[in-house]
Amino acid sequence: MTHNWALKGIYTEVLHYHHLNIIMFESPSIVLGESNGGILMSCTTKSWKGLLSATALVLSSGLASVASAETLRVASNFPVNHSASQALEIFKKEVESKSNGALTVDVFPAMQLGGATENTDQIRSGAIFAAISSIAYFSRTVPEYEAVSLPFLFATREKAFEVIDGPVGKILDDKMAAKGLKSLGYGELGFRHVTNNRQPIQSLADFNNLKVRLQPNEVHLETFRAVGANPVAMDVKELYSALQQGVLDGQENPYNIISTRKFNEVQKYLSDSGHFFDFINAAANKRAFDRLSAEHQTIVQDAMTAALVWQRNEAASLDESYRQGLIAAGMQFTPVPEATRAALREQTKGVVDTIKKRVDPALIDQVLAAAK
Repeated sequence: MTHNWALKGIYTEVLHYHHLNIIMFESPSIVLGESNGGILMSCTTKSWKGLLSATALVLSSGLASVASAETLRVASNFPVNHSASQALEIFKKEVESKSNGALTVDVFPAMQLGGATENTDQIRSGAIFAAISSIAYFSRTVPEYEAVSLPFLFATREKAFEVIDGPVGKILDDKMAAKGLKSLGYGELGFRHVTNNRQPIQSLADFNNLKVRLQPNEVHLETFRAVGANPVAMDVKELYSALQQGVLDGQENPYNIISTRKFNEVQKYLSDSGHFFDFINAAANKRAFDRLSAEHQTIVQDAMTAALVWQRNEAASLDESYRQGLIAAGMQFTPVPEATRAALREQTKGVVDTIKKRVDPALIDQVLAAAK
């Protein structure tokens, strides 16, 4: 836009500062500035020069701050009210506070950026900084995760975390790093339990030809084949509609997932099979993590550690209330008899030999020994 002004004074210079074109005159009373065609101000030449110096300092400081800030995009496929998504809010608060705003975190929960499969792909490509999901979705990249996914491996959550927080976890983290992924820590998804619309789970025979959705983890799939079921690998984002339409008979998940994803609306029978203990993994793109300064790497790691400590405690404290909530919502709960649980363990023992064909047998033996 062009303006014609009646000016008194002799033109001396045009100063360019970012998007400002500042027109200077010798007249002691006229200084005009134009930005996108608009008059900025008029004042004395002497006072303008002082104002320009102060303004330049403020603008330079602000622009430097904006330039130095880095945004970390972090995704979760879990619902907003799930402890995993809530943990990312803790992570965000810690990172932004400890870095004094030099790092900002954008959190995308509830499959805003796609399901768990898409999120893990996005980490690897660098489209996002990090994501939090079940270790099952990393097992295609790091098959060694199958070693801690064996059926009836852990008797308690305490034993499970003793293993994953020890030498076994370090081996898995190194395997992730070799694939370009930085493991930031593990949380609790929990013991997984079978639900279905066909009948209560009371005997081994009740699994016969049961069409049940599983995560994309070969150990999980082989376990259900071993008990006579018909397992189908499927991303969780497709599960509700598949159950609603009767494409599947059932699924298996921790109580917290069954509840927060409202599977009780499309499933009738609830069990306490507890056949797998499942971990949540928080993982980042290793190149993106390594590009951070050493100080910022520490801030990010410490923030995720704090978030996952909270998440583990929260998941454990809410487990029974989730089960009770599902019963109150109308699901029929039938405990798996101990004789049936023993039969399931016996029927699935051969899965260990199968996994040793894909994963270092020494690692499998190490896990089995540590889990006792």
